Amino acid sequence: MKTAKSFSLEAMIDDVSALVTSETPSRDIERLTAQAQLLSEMMTRLLGHAPRIIDSPVGPHVHWSGGGEPKVLILGHHDTVHPVGTLQRLPFSYVDDVLRGPGVFDMKAGIVQALHGVAALDDASHIEILLTADEEIGSKASKDLLIERARACGAVLVLEPSADGGALKVGRKGTGTFFLTIEGRASHAGLEPEKGVNSLMELAQLLPQIAALSDAYKGTTVSPTLANAGTADNVIPAQTTCAVDVRVAIPEEKPRVEAGFAALTLQHPEARLTIEGGIGRPPMHHYAAATLFEIARNVARSIDLGDIEGLVVGGGSDGNFTADAGVETLDGLGAVGGGAHGDSEHVIASTMPARAALIAGLCQELSSMAKRPPLGRVPDER
Repeated sequence: MKTAKSFSLEAMIDDVSALVTSETPSRDIERLTAQAQLLSEMMTRLLGHAPRIIDSPVGPHVHWSGGGEPKVLILGHHDTVHPVGTLQRLPFSYVDDVLRGPGVFDMKAGIVQALHGVAALDDASHIEILLTADEEIGSKASKDLLIERARACGAVLVLEPSADGGALKVGRKGTGTFFLTIEGRASHAGLEPEKGVNSLMELAQLLPQIAALSDAYKGTTVSPTLANAGTADNVIPAQTTCAVDVRVAIPEEKPRVEAGFAALTLQHPEARLTIEGGIGRPPMHHYAAATLFEIARNVARSIDLGDIEGLVVGGGSDGNFTADAGVETLDGLGAVGGGAHGDSEHVIASTMPARAALIAGLCQELSSMAKRPPLGRVPDER
């Protein structure tokens, strides 16, 4: 089995630099297309043949197949949250064992680790790699494809960044956003406020109803995060909007929270409320990672990586979809570092060879299995 010594850190950093210096904000089809071509060239060089480029309304997905019976899907994304121009302000750098740059942690270093890990295998025929173009915006254009390939392969390794200290992610909360729009009526705030319908005041009385949907015991959080109202300080606001972040740890909470939003009521009879969005990603229960996590722990020990921890985290990923589809899924196999989605995004460079070895070891073990890894979900849980 490959160890960290099997990999060239210098070569990996060169590939990370190439990906990071190619900016890929979600929905920027031109830049995502350029990155897909770059990934195609990288895969051809490292893995021996080119991937299939799959066009979508939000940008191309990249799908590589080893050509044999599929047993492992390595799942990632090549879009980032960073707008064009971030690279000019925060250029790629490698100083004191730290890689920095937009998207380096989420998840371009993780992609490079996976490509080098698969390249090190004596037989990669049972491996598929799927890098989507829209994970950061909800995966609407890739959800069906990634579930299809997950079911075809039977085991999914997700390249989202590791948890603290390099821990793997064995469970995730379901995630979603509700968007509220309240329509009132504008009027002069000093001369005739009574002729207006104050949409901001209507939101204010909704907020306690929204907050009451949280349930700490069940791990459900309902958090208003964005609001916008009004046009001037002397005008009763005719329209107010609000975004509400929702996280649920158990499937049963999804319909309860959705029903709670549907039941929201305004006070003023002339005000109107519109609600869009919802909980798009179902929870990823830790039972869905049980088998793969035990294999990963054994691989980590065999390559001198030591004991590796598994954590349940609040954020969502495409692993939520594959686990919910009934496929054994292990997440957090990407880079070790921190600062995802922010200016402090970084990767600890010296950890990359060992993480590539972990991917290689998992692929080797899963490829050699005569049967698919059993899903560890508790019977009758859903």
